[in-house]
Amino acid sequence: MSVKGIDVSSYQAEKYNTVGCAFVFIKITEGTTYTNPKWVHQRKTAREAGLVTGFYHFARPGPVERQVDYFLSKIKLAAGDILALDWEDAGVSNAWKDSWLKQVRQRAPGHKVILYCNRDYWLHRDTTSFSGDGLWIAEYNGRPGRPDIRHPWLFHQYTDRPIDTNLGNFKDKAALHSWS
Repeated sequence: MSVKGIDVSSYQAEKYNTVGCAFVFIKITEGTTYTNPKWVHQRKTAREAGLVTGFYHFARPGPVERQVDYFLSKIKLAAGDILALDWEDAGVSNAWKDSWLKQVRQRAPGHKVILYCNRDYWLHRDTTSFSGDGLWIAEYNGRPGRPDIRHPWLFHQYTDRPIDTNLGNFKDKAALHSWS
């Protein structure tokens, strides 16, 4: 069994379709200079729909601590919020990724901190299998919920059409909420 969710960024509207969704991940920051101008309204849409809400930071090369500070300075966290690192930039090392996850876990106690990356990064760039509190894996293989990896995963982004769509590896929304 699984639950459905989406992820949004500035490419999507402030109000988006939440029907059938249990969760949403919202991009907040990238590097130390970009903030999604729609994220506050996108969070409001999620909260009004009763979705479990996660927020993510798109990693760029540069000092880890500055990016952790930048990301956390933008959010007033609520109970159950999930925090994620989006690891897609080839200039961001595995050690950098691990450090970001550990620093955010330390500075946001009580919140789950997870890693988002695609299957190629997980299999060919990752050297530690460290994903914080869980792995959010992107693999567009036409098989939702089967991302072709052996490592346990929590979320599978399986398509970007018409929007980034994910399955959460949870029995139901209550189980996801309890985990978060």
